[in-house]
Amino acid sequence: QLQLVESGGGLVQPGGSLRLSCVAPGFTLNYYCIGWFRQAPGKEREGVSCIRRNGGSTNYADSVKGRFTISRDRAKNTVYLQMNSLKPEDTAVYYCAASIGQCTLVPGTYGYWGQGTQVTVSS
Repeated sequence: QLQLVESGGGLVQPGGSLRLSCVAPGFTLNYYCIGWFRQAPGKEREGVSCIRRNGGSTNYADSVKGRFTISRDRAKNTVYLQMNSLKPEDTAVYYCAASIGQCTLVPGTYGYWGQGTQVTVSS
């Protein structure tokens, strides 16, 4: 069974940057659409960004456009989420997820999920 592992979260000051990584030991992520989602306490899980299997098409939530960049390193079998100009409202647990079908920002599209990594933006 495909298992996803996120890393790279942490505590950062407003305006700072973090890069999250998503890997799947033993599986090739290149065959999947990969999405990044986040969930803050008391809020629903929301889509942040996704990248299609061919790696060329990406999508972003309006709240992160121009600040976050999703990318795929096929050689390293890793998907990244580069997060710049972080704001306190970006604080959440971030999850990567995989879909063999549609590639959207809707959580229900994805059948495989990681355990999440905490991102805290605070001074």
